[in-house]
Amino acid sequence: MPNRELVVLGTASQVPTRHRNHNGYLLLWDDEGFLFDPGEGTQRQMLLAGVTASRVTRLCVTHFHGDHCLGVPGVVQRLSLDDAKLPVHAYFPASGREYFTRLRHASVFYERAEVREVPVDGDGAIAEGRFGVLYARRLDHPIDAVGYRLVEADRRRFVPELLARHGLGGPIVGELKRAGEITVGQRRIRLADVTVERTGQKFAFVMDTRLCDAVYELADGADMLVIEATFLDEDAELADRYGHLTASQAGRVAAQCHVRRLVLTHFSQRYPDTRRHRDQAAAHFGGDILVAADLQRIPVPPRVHPGGDPP
Repeated sequence: MPNRELVVLGTASQVPTRHRNHNGYLLLWDDEGFLFDPGEGTQRQMLLAGVTASRVTRLCVTHFHGDHCLGVPGVVQRLSLDDAKLPVHAYFPASGREYFTRLRHASVFYERAEVREVPVDGDGAIAEGRFGVLYARRLDHPIDAVGYRLVEADRRRFVPELLARHGLGGPIVGELKRAGEITVGQRRIRLADVTVERTGQKFAFVMDTRLCDAVYELADGADMLVIEATFLDEDAELADRYGHLTASQAGRVAAQCHVRRLVLTHFSQRYPDTRRHRDQAAAHFGGDILVAADLQRIPVPPRVHPGGDPP
């Protein structure tokens, strides 16, 4: 099983349909679970997708329109019901703190889970850990909205053949990793002599926004970009009026930002068939495009090291 994948819980925009639930996206990233924009019905969608609330360690809300946050009460209460052992950090635009408080305490329940609120009031890093660094950027929507970008640090990976060539093994390898270089006999061996660079992976999540600089900054070099494609080209005027993107715009962003895997989602209920969303995005982006469907699991693309091949 991949240890980094996106579980799609819902792909509708303002109005759910018979086949599309309100928004909801759970990014499983090693031992972290980033739940983005849980709309109404998210708790049930998690059940159908085979993931438990205990997998959620971070809750990321882009803005406080209902299709992006009405699932917060159920998720928060389920965390307490399941007696979640780890604290859950909740990120959201600072101007919407009152809304988050209302959602978090929407009804009476026995609060056992520890939810740590982290209001976002500017651009930049908002969390750091073994998973990497989580960034937020303000977007262009009629109400305050932010996008999220997860960046794993670059590291170096030991190559067994190079270690063997230098006669290294056992505890001395750990010493080399800590010190950066060691002396063996008359030889000085540097970390770079027995390792290759392992580029950190990048994930971007862009919802409800017009095109703006922040969209490109979030998407830059992303291994996976999850982005709204609410409207088709013929409804571009509506997209701009209501602060949304078209599928073509999403495709252009992916192309200009050298995205590896483009995931289109957040579709208006006016489109029962989303094949044209893919076609319009593909007219600008020749890479890997997926039109998200409810309950789909989408792996983060395998790493590619500087030589161009998966490690």
